[in-house]
Formats: sequence, structure tokens, C-alpha cells
Amino acid sequence: MKTELKAAITQLSAERNLPKEVVLAALESALASAYKKDTSSPEQDVLVKVDPNAGEINFYIQKVIVESVANPNREISIDEARKLKAAAQVGDVANIECTPKNIGRIAAQAAKQVVLQRLREAEHRIIYEEFTDREGKVVTGTIQFIEPKRIYVRLNRTEAIFPLSEQVPNEHYYRGQRLKFYLLEIVQGSKEPQLIVSRSHPNLVRGLFELEIPEIHNGIVKLKAIAREAGHRSKVAVATTQENVDAVGCCLGPRGIRLQSIINELKGEKIDVIQWHADPGMFISNALSPAQVASIKTDEERNAATVVVLDKQLSLAIGKEGQNARLAAKLTGWRIDIKSVSAIEAERAVTEEPETAAEAISPEIMEREPLEAELAEEIGVEESVELPSIPEAPPEKLEEKQIRFAEDILVRALKAKIPDKEKNGVKGKRKGKVIKYKKQDDHFVDDEVEE
Repeated sequence: MKTELKAAITQLSAERNLPKEVVLAALESALASAYKKDTSSPEQDVLVKVDPNAGEINFYIQKVIVESVANPNREISIDEARKLKAAAQVGDVANIECTPKNIGRIAAQAAKQVVLQRLREAEHRIIYEEFTDREGKVVTGTIQFIEPKRIYVRLNRTEAIFPLSEQVPNEHYYRGQRLKFYLLEIVQGSKEPQLIVSRSHPNLVRGLFELEIPEIHNGIVKLKAIAREAGHRSKVAVATTQENVDAVGCCLGPRGIRLQSIINELKGEKIDVIQWHADPGMFISNALSPAQVASIKTDEERNAATVVVLDKQLSLAIGKEGQNARLAAKLTGWRIDIKSVSAIEAERAVTEEPETAAEAISPEIMEREPLEAELAEEIGVEESVELPSIPEAPPEKLEEKQIRFAEDILVRALKAKIPDKEKNGVKGKRKGKVIKYKKQDDHFVDDEVEE
């Protein structure tokens, strides 16, 4: 009995990866529940003590010592208590041994189920306490099962959920793949704690930098900001707390080997390591790398910056589908407006044209006004001048003038149609008739002659 009990406790402790004390406490609780069920006394407070070294199991009923007993299942009189222990006092708890000789089959089966349940509860509690300290850190896991909306990842002794929203779109996952994850959240469920992991969170990059770069782990180099578009590109701003330490060089490592190991873990995701600067202008200029900035103007009230780059560098500063500018804005927290040098010059030309035109016109107007005033003084023109009325022409003469004017128009039209060489006696055809033009009373008339 002694050897078997001790071996059983040791085996359970190894299988469940639990301390022996936890397994022993679960066994005692299960035996107490089985005793209550076997004796049909659920109101009694039963205490079980197991000694694995000696192989002994003892059962006790705990009762409170009182003057007069009201509930026999939980209370005992002072006289009876002193028979068990001479130094007993009112208010103490007396342990009355009630070890049974044999426990029934039903009670033994109940004890087995309770032992397993207590062990599961203890296991879940230990897992929760273990991973609570690791929440927000990088963990290593192995993919176990793949479903359309989630993937189950094995983390040592427990399973974590890898939801679709936390997966990287251009990464391919398969069963048995070993990856690093960011432990996003731990939820204490009704049955067991639920662990949520992520591969798209920006803090995964932070955790990988802390693992791969000793200077960041020791605090010599600090990660000031991280901007990430998972699977495509990330920007990391670093600064040093000590002089004569190259923060960017520490992150790159010799021949870029440190940064390359992080890129390999992220399946080829590009990472830009830039130098953080307290000056917003310098920080924004660094954040737009690899593009070179010609000039920058910041507006702290609006938290916006206007960046001017060369025409050749405009597409590089904006990036593919605006990725570089978007990541720079996330990294710095500023609204960035990128313009080329030619666009700035065109804007200046448009703003300067109205000013030059106004300057050109205004002197003439200023000179004209005194000249008009001087002429008015010399001629003696008053401000209001009455013009003499023009007599109206008689109606008959007006009609003749209008008719004459119409005739003149007709003559001019005919002259335009007739060339100079054909004005006198030159033949022409009009609807099968020969037309001759001759001058009569300063007008051209035509004589029709049959062919």
C-alpha cells in the first residue's frame, strides 16, 4: 500500500506536470467527497489526511465545541470534547476520527472522478498563473490543427487559439510548423483559460528585437516607435541612452546578421531601422528614408508637416501605393504632406503673377489721374458738360440714304465675285445663258444673251 500510493502520486504528478503537493491535495479532497456520498452525510465537514511515505489514509469529522449542541453534524458538547482531548475549550474545533474499513464501489468511482476534476482545475489554475506573467511577450509554439477561421497552436502544456484576424495574409501555415507568436490575451473561461496569439501585432517585432539584440534587452538601446504593415514592411525608430553607441548599427549587427534573423522569422518582411530624433523635422526626415528630403516645414498647432523632395525622389518618398508615407506618418504621429520641387515652384509662380500684374497697372493709374486733373484745369472743363443737340434728318432723306447704302453693299459684293480681268466684256455662264457685264451710271449691270 505504501509503495503503490506513493508511486501513483508520483505518476500523476509527472503526467500532469503538477507538483506532488497539488496532486496530494486533490486526492484528499476527492476522498472526502467520496466519504460524504458513501455515508449520506453531506452536512458534515470531513477532513482527509494522506501520508504517502507511510501509506496511511485517515478520515476525520470536524465539529465545533459548544456548551449546548444545536446541530449534531457540526457541533459537539464541551464534555464530550474533553473526553477526546482534555485541554479542549469552547469555540475550538475537534477532529473526530472516522476512518472507514472499506469504501463502496460507487464511492470509489466518485473519488476517481473527483480526483480527475481536481487535477484538471489545478492544471488550469497553474497554466493561467504561468502565462499571466508572459502576457504581452513572445512565445514559441507548434501548429497542431488548422481550421478555416482559426488555428490551434500548442504552447508547452496547453493550446492557444490563432484567429484569422491575427494571421498574416501572405504567410503559409502548415501542421507541425514551429513559429514565434505574440501572446495577445489570456481569458479565464468557465472551464479553462483561453490563450490568444498573434503574428500581425506590431509588438511581435518589438519582442523579436528584444530577443535578438542584447543592447535592447539590456536597455542601452531603446525602441521609441514601431509602425508595421504585417507581411509587407515595418519601420522601427531606435535611440541610445549612452554616448558613442550607434543605435542603428547595434540593430543591424555585423553585415546585418541580427536584422536578417528577425526578417527570416517574419518570413521576409522588410524592416527599416531609423534613428529617432527629438526634433520633429529631423525625425520625419529620417522616417521617410530611403527618400532624401530637400526641405521640411512643420506646424505644431495642426501637428502637420510639409515635406519637399526632389522630383526624382517623389515616388520613393511616397512608396508603393503610399506605403512609405503611410508608415512614416504612423511612426511619427504627424500628418505628412509630400510635394516635389517643381510643384512648389509652380505654386509660387501662380501666387506671384497677380501681384506683378497689380504692380504693373497701379503706377499707370496713379499717373493718369493727375494728368487728367491738370488738363481739366487748363481747358477749364467743368465737371458736367452739356453737349449740343444734333438735329434729326428729314424722314425722306433718311430713306434715300438707307437705299443708297444697300446699293453700295450690292455693288461691293459683285466686285468681290468678279475678277479684275473679267469686269469688262468677259463671258461667263449662268444657267445656260451668256452674261456680259457693263458699266452704267457707276454700276455694273448684266445683259443676257442667248448662246
